[in-house]
Amino acid sequence: MSLQDKTVLIGITGGIAAYKICELIRKFQKAGVNTKIVCTPNALNFVTKLTLQNLSKNQVYVEEFDVKDWKPEHISLADEADVMLIAPATANTISKIANGIADNLLTSIACAFSKKMIIAPAMNCNMWNNQSVAENISKLKSRGVEFLEPDTGFLACGYTGKGRLCSIDKIYNTVLEFLEYSQKLAGKKVVVTSGGTIEEIDPVRYISNYSSGKMGFAIAKTAYNMGAEVVLITTKNFGAPFKIVNVKSAIQMQNALDDEFETSDIIIMAAAVADYRVKNYSAQKLKKTSDEELVLELVKNPDILQELCNKNQNKEKIIVGFCAESENLLENAKEKIIKKGCDYLIANDISRKDIGFSSEDNEVTILDKNGGMKHLDKNSKSIISRQILEYIIHE
Repeated sequence: MSLQDKTVLIGITGGIAAYKICELIRKFQKAGVNTKIVCTPNALNFVTKLTLQNLSKNQVYVEEFDVKDWKPEHISLADEADVMLIAPATANTISKIANGIADNLLTSIACAFSKKMIIAPAMNCNMWNNQSVAENISKLKSRGVEFLEPDTGFLACGYTGKGRLCSIDKIYNTVLEFLEYSQKLAGKKVVVTSGGTIEEIDPVRYISNYSSGKMGFAIAKTAYNMGAEVVLITTKNFGAPFKIVNVKSAIQMQNALDDEFETSDIIIMAAAVADYRVKNYSAQKLKKTSDEELVLELVKNPDILQELCNKNQNKEKIIVGFCAESENLLENAKEKIIKKGCDYLIANDISRKDIGFSSEDNEVTILDKNGGMKHLDKNSKSIISRQILEYIIHE
């Protein structure tokens, strides 16, 4: 895909980190991306209009009613851009966009923008932790806006905490990932599971595992960015622009998958499903007794992956399983893919502390039903998810 056909609209607000966007513009220009800039008036206190024009090779837009032709700028700029990036985004601008306030050109464009929006905040740590700001960010996330959270470190105001603009490389790679992969799954329905299932013992206790659901969520988000209709079936709480079905137990997860099975094209089982559940759930809290031991009788949960593969007799759907092992990773994975009959199996080593459960990174090996194997070196779960999907749809 030629990036010369793509346009990024960068919104710059009045924060000290505005000067860093000059390097970002240069990177986009080098990649051949058409870059247009809109600034709030306060942004020009930190970076000059002339600098931004020279770097972007485009007019820089600031005033809302500075109309050069018959097209209102807040509409034409929204229509022309493939993605809108706001960086740095102040607490003020984030809150305005969340509440539909359009009192300058940048917020007017944001109000009219109906495509992918990415926001990279930068502010004082106390502002970042402010409840109102957190609620506004949550509100925007629920509408499909992607946030690149700030880094922790020394801030320009003299504080140390979370509020620094995240790295320019992270912003650049996130935008490019969307531009490069946005249509590869168009017309496909991708169903993903994530998180560890919860098997209740009584009203206050349960059996579960350490799965954070981050890998499954990353896959779902990447599939969405690649143009797919996405359904995420999860035990965790995520805000996303795609359909999310919240479940607790393995049985509930199986029922949710059954509801989506017929209309799906790809099913990716990234959830850590408990192998067993309590045979007799207690409706009342179990009380401590004088006995030294408490015996819980467990029964097997359904093998959801196996049953999905059995239902896929005509092989019309691509079914992907996950294999989390603490030893003999590849040996166990090879045995599992044969036993289950899935098309692909993603093997990851949960004995390592730097990847897997709760980590932002992962390192996996993809096995396919024909005996093929591809190792993916340690990287962010976002990049790993893209590599997994790329392998699946191009195999």
